Amino acid sequence: MSKNMKFLLSISILLLSACGFTPMYGTVSSNTPIKTQELLNQVDIALIPDREGQYLRNILIDNFYTAKNRDYLYTLHTEKIKEKKINLDITKNADATRSQLRLETKITLTSNITGEILLSKKIKATTSYNILSSQFTTKISEENARNNALNDLARQIKTRISLFLRK
Repeated sequence: MSKNMKFLLSISILLLSACGFTPMYGTVSSNTPIKTQELLNQVDIALIPDREGQYLRNILIDNFYTAKNRDYLYTLHTEKIKEKKINLDITKNADATRSQLRLETKITLTSNITGEILLSKKIKATTSYNILSSQFTTKISEENARNNALNDLARQIKTRISLFLRK
């Protein structure tokens, strides 16, 4: 590496460390732990209707909680998940060979102390799957696509809640 390249690299590292960005998880330094996971432990996840809601809630519980807590500061409410299927790639015989699955819900984070709504967002996930000649394999593909979309919803919810709580 040339001296100019080393100099530019060291300057960019110094500038990046001074920009104010901090990692969401992990530690800033060996002495200062980031408490994002501790903040997520303080969020009560309310029941979500239907089977998809139960699946989503279980994923959120796995992602939010590292320790049992009874004194929740916040409650996360998630509306019923709306599902929409759109057929794509229509053949000459008017048969669809691909389908798109869209899931949408609205989350609301409320304070248990004041009852105030702190955060309200619509969350969407889109995935697709092949429509095959076998109904069984199509059903399995659709279920797998639905689970992938629910996992994506859970990831988005965790990210939104984490970012809000870190403010």
